[in-house]
Amino acid sequence: MAERVAERMAEEEGLSGVEFTSAATSTEELGDPIDRRAAVVLREHGYRTDGHRARRITRAEIEGADLVIAMEDIHLRKMLAIAPGATNLSLLSEYDPTAEPGSGIPDPWYGTAAGFYGTLDAVEAAIPGVLDRVRELQR
Repeated sequence: MAERVAERMAEEEGLSGVEFTSAATSTEELGDPIDRRAAVVLREHGYRTDGHRARRITRAEIEGADLVIAMEDIHLRKMLAIAPGATNLSLLSEYDPTAEPGSGIPDPWYGTAAGFYGTLDAVEAAIPGVLDRVRELQR
């Protein structure tokens, strides 16, 4: 969800020269398309849902990125295990000034479809701060 929100908000703001991708820290869903519940919520809010297949993030991707953003603290820990010493990792919620520090973004996967709406709200609240950080990195 965050990838799709970020790419659209960046386009709307005329922010170029940045690539947003989505990857997992586990192998549970490899090759699967976007969760159907997430797709429904994204489409309802005008985001694209095509072209996604779950894949696992690699050490090379972490080391080669300017910024790698995790949804939850467990993802940060897993990425540090993949790329020990990485200093370009952060939680998405860190970019939302109203979020509880360290709270992460709620994972609705194990819950009902309704949980995806709350996740989208949290993502949309954080992405403007992400884009501000991207602009700083581009300077």
